[in-house]
Amino acid sequence: MRGAVIHAPGDIRFETLDDPRLLHPTDAIIRTAVTCVCGSDLWPYRGAEPIGDPHPMGHEYVGFVEEVGSEVTSVRPGQFVVGSFATSDNTCANCRNGFQSNCLHREFMSTCQADHVRIPNAQGTLVATEEHPAEELWPSLLAVSDVMGTGWWAADAAQVRPGSTAVVVGDGAVGLCAVIAAKELGAERIIAMSRHASRQRLAREFGATDIVTERGDEGVARIRELTGGIGADSVLECVGTAEAMRQALHCARPGGNVGFVGVPHDVAVDGQELFFSHVGLRGGPAPVRRYLPDLIDRVLDGRIDPGKVFDLTLPLDQVAEGYRAMDERRAIKALLTP
Repeated sequence: MRGAVIHAPGDIRFETLDDPRLLHPTDAIIRTAVTCVCGSDLWPYRGAEPIGDPHPMGHEYVGFVEEVGSEVTSVRPGQFVVGSFATSDNTCANCRNGFQSNCLHREFMSTCQADHVRIPNAQGTLVATEEHPAEELWPSLLAVSDVMGTGWWAADAAQVRPGSTAVVVGDGAVGLCAVIAAKELGAERIIAMSRHASRQRLAREFGATDIVTERGDEGVARIRELTGGIGADSVLECVGTAEAMRQALHCARPGGNVGFVGVPHDVAVDGQELFFSHVGLRGGPAPVRRYLPDLIDRVLDGRIDPGKVFDLTLPLDQVAEGYRAMDERRAIKALLTP
């Protein structure tokens, strides 16, 4: 098969790799329908995370089942399936409590920018659609496997409620999907923090009622101005930097909640400050599997269209250009077609 391999910061190559095979009776092999580059892939690409030896990349996927292990009965060859970046058996105590991304048998996917992928824990990870969905729905179903599921988790963790005010920190794919989630969960006012005109337009299309371009202390001051000096009920942190976290915590009202889903880099929370703020803080890797059936239905019913975050489509063998375009902010998110 062929797939993306990272060799060093800025060095993504499309190479011939060993075909995936069943290693455990709980595995499945899928033929990729579409995959993509994630904003979190840019951390190692930019040298902000260690790379080590060259290795495959990618953790977002939808596709067609080609082979299943002997213990996999929930999906069968030929079906179209959506999975999660974190695999889960969906039966352990953590899974039953709704935190499948902390499954006791969790594995993080890392080989999905390829034409075929082995899926561990396939029984609990993959969700099949009743029929093969139309190709125009594939991008939105792909978004469900990570960025839409992660945006939904941000809104859920921040306890977005009907009639509430939500602030979204970050205008990448996750942040834009978080706007969708806040809208779907009933937020009356959704303030998107963005400095990029194309992303602002998409945020408004997804349901944002206000745009704030300021950052840092100026951004916090603007949010407080828009919320009567109090702050927002819910703040969705979708970046992962120290500045974004500070901004999120300071934008929340006393008794409000912050959902943080950006992979943290150099983030430190002042316990004394958090203690006296009365702000709730919850986040972590999104339990996408918890939300998959509902989000898949919302896509198939036409209620949400998160696939619009893909503003660049490339053949898989041009994956390196996808990384470059996202790194240079020429694209929000690159869709890759095998």
